[in-house]
Amino acid sequence: MRILLTGSAGFVGSHLTERLLADGHIVIGVDNYISGQPSNTALFEVHPNFKFIQADVSDGIPYKAATFDGQKLDYVLHFASPASPPHYQQFPIETLMVGAQGTQHALELAHAHGAPFLLASTSEVYGDPQVHPQTEDYWGHVNPNGLRSCYDEAKRYAEAITFAYHRHHGVDTRVIRIFNTYGPRMRPDDGRVVTNLIVQALAGQPLTVYGDGQQTRSFQYVTDLVDGIVALMSIKESEDVHAPVNLGNPDEYTILQFAQVIRELIDPTLEIIHEPLPADDPRQRRPDISRARELLGWAPGVDLHTGLMRTVESFRASRSAAPVSAERTPVAAE
Repeated sequence: MRILLTGSAGFVGSHLTERLLADGHIVIGVDNYISGQPSNTALFEVHPNFKFIQADVSDGIPYKAATFDGQKLDYVLHFASPASPPHYQQFPIETLMVGAQGTQHALELAHAHGAPFLLASTSEVYGDPQVHPQTEDYWGHVNPNGLRSCYDEAKRYAEAITFAYHRHHGVDTRVIRIFNTYGPRMRPDDGRVVTNLIVQALAGQPLTVYGDGQQTRSFQYVTDLVDGIVALMSIKESEDVHAPVNLGNPDEYTILQFAQVIRELIDPTLEIIHEPLPADDPRQRRPDISRARELLGWAPGVDLHTGLMRTVESFRASRSAAPVSAERTPVAAE
């Protein structure tokens, strides 16, 4: 297939690009590098089936103008967006724009080509949930004007316009809600709990836990996520396929437990310190993946210890781990 992927230089986008190329597809990546990394594009620049467009999809997707002669697309995947609290709080308007205009431009492209469209949504649409674990039919508990709202509400709007294009224009749409995902190629400065703790531990610093550390998260290795995405892409269109699908690992850990796991992997002598809990930080997060099991035959297969070992080794190899300021890196839910 000829697949256009927005956010191709991001953490998840780069792993998805790698998988799609390995499966024999043509991938046209689009990114503006607000949070994506040029080094991720460089991984594929010599691949004969990879093309890249540097563009802000909020302004439009210059597919025809990028020497592709308007060749028909077989799929449009929309993954463009800052996804970590420091990044989307640094670029709140851009985050809202890519969730709104960026999603519409990607939907218009899919509609024009008669191509299926897949939206990367997030567990953040559930906010600080009052239902546990979270099922896809839960509407969420979100602060619409808090510090996290630029991301949460951008994704909620992105889902709304995706369903509007499906109902009004008949676009074949699919929506995934991504829960905490980790693995190689995460930015060391992205401010999410996995990178915060790994970077601090490799630097020999105390591990920062926010609040009492009893808030929970469920951690999914990136290749498991990619398997779920490919499975949803591959399934034939039916009414069942259009509803959102949670993709995450239902194994639940408190943040304090997770910090202890990181400490044991890297340096058991490290101290764990506590800082105030950031505003609107979800108290619990765990996916119900019954729908993914039934619809896709999918379940995560990489256990936390194996996934973290791979991730830690990638950080060591990159030699890019640097101390992350505890004041600027709240524990993130994704």
